[in-house]
Amino acid sequence: MPESKHDKFLRIAEARTNKIIDMIRLLSNCSNKATYEYDEIDVKKIFSALEQELKSCKSKFQGSGEKDDKFTLR
Repeated sequence: MPESKHDKFLRIAEARTNKIIDMIRLLSNCSNKATYEYDEIDVKKIFSALEQELKSCKSKFQGSGEKDDKFTLR
């Protein structure tokens, strides 16, 4: 029996969500001041970009699309 669209969504969305969570946890490793040097402006840029991307993702699920841009600290 072929996989239903909902089952496919559940499988893929769960895997992608877990991958994103793992990457966020990996990003938190950059908070180690013994290894990295950063300032509050850098941190604000990172979290602003993440929050903006989450907002964009939510709006796509609600039916309105936005342009996808790449993040840079420079």
